[in-house]
Amino acid sequence: MNPIADLIRTFQELVAQVPEFLQPFIVLLGGMIPFIEGDAGGIIGVLGGINPIVAGVAAATGNFLAVTAVVFVSSRARTAVLASRSGGGVQTLEKPEPESKGRQRVQRWLVRFGVPGASLLAPVAIPSHFTAAMFIASGAPRGWVLLWQAVAIVGWTALTTTLIWVGLNTVIM
Repeated sequence: MNPIADLIRTFQELVAQVPEFLQPFIVLLGGMIPFIEGDAGGIIGVLGGINPIVAGVAAATGNFLAVTAVVFVSSRARTAVLASRSGGGVQTLEKPEPESKGRQRVQRWLVRFGVPGASLLAPVAIPSHFTAAMFIASGAPRGWVLLWQAVAIVGWTALTTTLIWVGLNTVIM
């Protein structure tokens, strides 16, 4: 079984079981989870019977809130690491773990297209949470990362939510 598919199915079932006024909140929570994010969160909401605009806004909001938290935590961690390195502490040479293919791809996109292009392309490879953390770790400015992650989250969520809504309306008619 695919754990991501199971998680999405669980959220779809949860949306169907809670009162109507709580359904957008469930979609917002789904949007906070890597691999569900705004893209699948909007789909979950539409399939759960929520208005596509409400589903998309809830999913994108949840995704952006989680990415914002990741950016601030990553930024503080990077600052602490850089401060400890400049403090004259003893550094050990550890063999770094090999990067995943998705991480390597995003790193190449970051070098080639900068934060804007990599933010827009990265959801194809890995979740925005990981992408944002990698951007911060590479030294990209926090505000710039948040701006372009917001643009990417809104764009991908709008695209997937609209496609599933149009697809459902086409099948129903």
